[in-house]
Amino acid sequence: MIHNGSCHCGTIKFSVTAPARISARRCNCSICTMTGFLHLIVEDKDFTLIQGEDNLGSYRFNTRVARHLFCRTCGVKSFYIPRSHPHGISVNVNCLDHSTIETIIIQDFYGQNWEENIDHLTAP
Repeated sequence: MIHNGSCHCGTIKFSVTAPARISARRCNCSICTMTGFLHLIVEDKDFTLIQGEDNLGSYRFNTRVARHLFCRTCGVKSFYIPRSHPHGISVNVNCLDHSTIETIIIQDFYGQNWEENIDHLTAP
């Protein structure tokens, strides 16, 4: 199933191939909690940035491995490159068009100590 997504203002548009029944992770680390990010981790090949690459800002902190990407116009982080899966993309399920989603199953992930819990994440 192809799901379309965007930032709040629509400047950043993307598509992602994923099942109609999405299994998402709610992480309790500081940045995910503060931004309300709901993770759907996919392989690079299952993600397409349709428009807005030139309007993406980037934020890195701590180890500077994860690339937190956001729209420079509205500030929404629709997707990013996670430290846990540097060859994948974590899409914010909250930024997807829900008309193609049958259900969303949300599992909590203890991301405050993600290195100790990495085995609980499904690799793309």
